[in-house]
Amino acid sequence: MLKKLLIANRGEIAVRVIRTAKALGYRTVAIYSEADARALHVHVADEAVCVGPAQVGASYLNVDAILEAATKTGADCIHPGYGFLSENAGFANACKNAGLVFVGPPASAIELMGSKRRSKIAMQQAGVPVVPGYEGPVEGNTASDNELISAAADIGYPLMIKASAGGGGRGMRLVQEEGELADNIKRARSEAKQAFGDGELILEKAVIEPRHVEIQVFADRHGNAVYLGERDCSVQRRHQKVVEEAPSPFVTPELRQAMGEAAVKAALACSYEGAGTVEFLVGKDRNFYFLEMNTRLQVEHPVTELITGQDLVAWQLAVAEGQPLPLQQQDIQLNGHAIEVRLYAEDPAHEFTPQTGPLYSFQPALGEGLRYDTGVRSGDTITPHYDPMLAKVIAWGQNRDEARRRLIRALEDTTVFGVTTNRYFLSRIIANDTFGAGGATTAFLQQAFRDDPSLAPFSPGTRELALAACVLDHGISGQSGWSNAPSTMTPMKLDTGDGTAELLVRKTGHTVSVSQGDSHHQLVLESLGDGLLCIIDNGVRHRCQYHREGDSLYLQAFGQAWAVRDVTHQPAAGANGAGSGKIQASMDGAIIDVLVAPGETVQQGQTLVILEAMKMEHPVKADRDGVVGEVLVSNGDQVKRSQLLVNIAAGEAAEQEASA
Repeated sequence: MLKKLLIANRGEIAVRVIRTAKALGYRTVAIYSEADARALHVHVADEAVCVGPAQVGASYLNVDAILEAATKTGADCIHPGYGFLSENAGFANACKNAGLVFVGPPASAIELMGSKRRSKIAMQQAGVPVVPGYEGPVEGNTASDNELISAAADIGYPLMIKASAGGGGRGMRLVQEEGELADNIKRARSEAKQAFGDGELILEKAVIEPRHVEIQVFADRHGNAVYLGERDCSVQRRHQKVVEEAPSPFVTPELRQAMGEAAVKAALACSYEGAGTVEFLVGKDRNFYFLEMNTRLQVEHPVTELITGQDLVAWQLAVAEGQPLPLQQQDIQLNGHAIEVRLYAEDPAHEFTPQTGPLYSFQPALGEGLRYDTGVRSGDTITPHYDPMLAKVIAWGQNRDEARRRLIRALEDTTVFGVTTNRYFLSRIIANDTFGAGGATTAFLQQAFRDDPSLAPFSPGTRELALAACVLDHGISGQSGWSNAPSTMTPMKLDTGDGTAELLVRKTGHTVSVSQGDSHHQLVLESLGDGLLCIIDNGVRHRCQYHREGDSLYLQAFGQAWAVRDVTHQPAAGANGAGSGKIQASMDGAIIDVLVAPGETVQQGQTLVILEAMKMEHPVKADRDGVVGEVLVSNGDQVKRSQLLVNIAAGEAAEQEASA
């Protein structure tokens, strides 16, 4: 009988594993880096051990420190969560050698499925359908560039280059024609070496506009294996999943059975144990092809839990104890529909740049059929050290439309003040007609969302500014009630982030009238409480939320969230650096490519540097035309947010600076 579980992870997955472990009677141990000392997963665990400094990933990859924490606390089993060491065969072996039960599959299965080349060969031998392509020799060295180029001629175009050890779109390139191949092989191999320490590549025939459908499998050490339905993960951005749902609106019962049986065959072929996910590409003709197997619990496992009524972490712990699977295949039933989205601190209007800073308020919406898996709470700080996911928001319904409605409302009613999020972007996806009709493929976002309003900065109009004036004016005056005496028009200046709005505000009783140029708006204040405002706009009562932090005001109303800063009594701001030519890092990260040199002429919008942060590449672009004067970074440099990277000068000054 296992008694004490150490969770070798952080954030929402650590909190989620701890919840089930406690319910089953386990004592729980969290690990944390110095940056996570006050994190939620540390707070909810019975014990916690610091395993290292606040460096990106380093602490949660420190095998020796993690094993020492298990020894120190008397833990007898380790759950790896997802990411970090969850698919590291060396870690699984290290746990075994230390006398600890690894809550996951055998190291041999992790190692096999961690290689796209070897796993694809194994699946072919097991009779699982695979995408036609080239994996290199069954035995021997990694395929060279010339071997890949030669093989591509037989495969045909378009084709995909993939990193054998890869995931999340890194080391992956879509090649449309022969002339693009050699350069893309070079870049994919370089990216794979940097991301995974392994430059091995494979080629696959591109399946155009496929569905990405994955099967949840479970196996025990007694030779039993089952599948628990499928998840549709087709809505993706840069090969990163954005929306996951179960069951798939595209999959028929016959296809579900065929894919499920193929997934079980894949699990049995590698002597699998525990939770795993077999991912498939499904063409328009409903032919399916093995993509990869994830040898861990998936981020999107909650949708499977909601439609099956099963706790997959409880299943993992039971299998780790040597128990047989709780259910046989014929006992697994699917009920209703569930959809999950990943709520991130990121800015969709600026290429989804990760956001950092204080989380002043985080209030998940309440309602029937809603579930939030989160590792943050109000008062936390979103740091640049880790993935900026705030929560997984999941909605269940008796049918797909009910789940969609509940999820849209949950996103609209969830309050996040302090950092920009993708909340509006997510709700627009779920409300989209193509998604609603079940027609979203992996090309959906690229095709349907190029000009979506959620990808543009939200500019508050006169109505939104009038609401801000209601809160700011009342708060500055400090009144507990409003005078009925008419007031004069009072000037107010609000910084909206993309400019300064100059307003004239008049208060009469509970009515606030705002003029902005030729635009006018009037609101009636019904009540003002701590963080909650009730107003009447054109005869309609609205419930609004707000948070004040110094001169800054965060608001959520009318289906939008925005922030303003009161600059009424501040001197006029000088140049804010826009168009200055002083190109700074937008976040902490690593420089992986410098594309310009001193003396080079550049144009506004041209990419100068590629910055890697939080598993994504971010182009840093010129904010004006000119000539590069200085390049202050090199490949491999670690940089801080706002660090100066490149100087661009204009006109004669540029030429003088470059020559100097």
